[in-house]
Amino acid sequence: MSAAGPGKQGVNPAPGWQKHPEHRIAILPANVHVKVRYRGEVIAASVEALRLEETGHAPVYYLPRKDIRMDRLAHSSHETYCPFKGTASYYSLKTGPHDVAWSYEHPYDEMRALRDLLAFYPDKVEVQAL
Repeated sequence: MSAAGPGKQGVNPAPGWQKHPEHRIAILPANVHVKVRYRGEVIAASVEALRLEETGHAPVYYLPRKDIRMDRLAHSSHETYCPFKGTASYYSLKTGPHDVAWSYEHPYDEMRALRDLLAFYPDKVEVQAL
């Protein structure tokens, strides 16, 4: 689907590659059924997930919002910043742990494929790729 690195230009390019041109991020179709559960309840299930592979990090599944029980999540005030992807917004389970998922709602150009997708922390919820 996409691989990001130096040389990708646009209206909103990621500044991270200026300092670290060797850093790589690949966004690929996951080609698996990804399920997210909390205490046995299915919070998300998708066959349209993307798999992000990034230098120095374990692979992460990003799921479309349409496949997530967004009614079970509440937007958190927590944010973090990545010089390759942009600012991440966080979501907490209304009746569970805080900041279980994150989303790049306005990602840099190179990470446009992540817009409107959420990823979940596997140490806070159960994430299965079947």
